[in-house]
Amino acid sequence: MNTQFQKQPEFRQQQSVQSFYEPTLQLLDEVYVVKRGNLKRRGYNENNAAVTKEELAQKMAYRFRITIWLAHQVISSLIKADQVMAFGGYVKPKDGDK
Repeated sequence: MNTQFQKQPEFRQQQSVQSFYEPTLQLLDEVYVVKRGNLKRRGYNENNAAVTKEELAQKMAYRFRITIWLAHQVISSLIKADQVMAFGGYVKPKDGDK
């Protein structure tokens, strides 16, 4: 019975991180569309569009009123859950056809 209480904070941390999945994916889509538009306007290949992890974390912190640390935890959790494509310091939505 005592082990259940020891595991509870970790579970709550995981739950709070996962509660930001949907809003973060929506925010990532919004920023990704802007990045694609910028590349298209300048005549570059739109498929090269990506969002830096730091930029996404900053926007998450501002919009969701969370800490930068928690924003980075959400981003790394999304990467581990295979919800987004990640390469280097960049991420982009899993669906490449947006």
